[in-house]
Amino acid sequence: MRLYNVAYSGNSYKVRLLLAHLGIPCEIVEIDILKGESRTAEFLKINPNGRTPVLDDNGFILAESNAILAYLACGTNFLPDDQKKFGLVFQWMFFEQYSHEPFIATSRFWLQHKPDSPEKTALLASKRDGGWAALKVMEEHLTKNDFLVGDYSIADIALFAYTHVSDEGGFPLNDFPRITAWIERMKTQPGFISMIC
Repeated sequence: MRLYNVAYSGNSYKVRLLLAHLGIPCEIVEIDILKGESRTAEFLKINPNGRTPVLDDNGFILAESNAILAYLACGTNFLPDDQKKFGLVFQWMFFEQYSHEPFIATSRFWLQHKPDSPEKTALLASKRDGGWAALKVMEEHLTKNDFLVGDYSIADIALFAYTHVSDEGGFPLNDFPRITAWIERMKTQPGFISMIC
């Protein structure tokens, strides 16, 4: 198994974290997106969308981080068999990609990797309300739940990736004690690894 990976990317980290939990060995192929390596002809043959992560499971190629999580989690405790819980896991995973990642992860990338400019200032300002709203949804849910859907699942892994570094995107968690406690619970799970090992 091979993972085309960006070390500081939350989307790549999600996959590495689940692989670690499952104890699945995997060759990591680092892709430098800042140098355009995801846009080379060679990489575009692997993923025509030119994005990471991409999993190569003995010739079966799968892109999109949450699709990879679902693929790896199938038949494990990280993806419930119960139909309602199964649906709720995917509800949170779509929430992560539509209501969380575009605000928090995008802000983090621009703050970490883009020079100051009027464009950067405007983009970051446009992301504020959406990022805070997503964190408030999570905080409210976690007041009554230790994890997002019953036991620890790929829903938690999907949202943990960028939430635990949200301060790097300008979203500190000082006013989110339930999220902070959830992050600490995540770190105690067997096989946990840090984003940057």
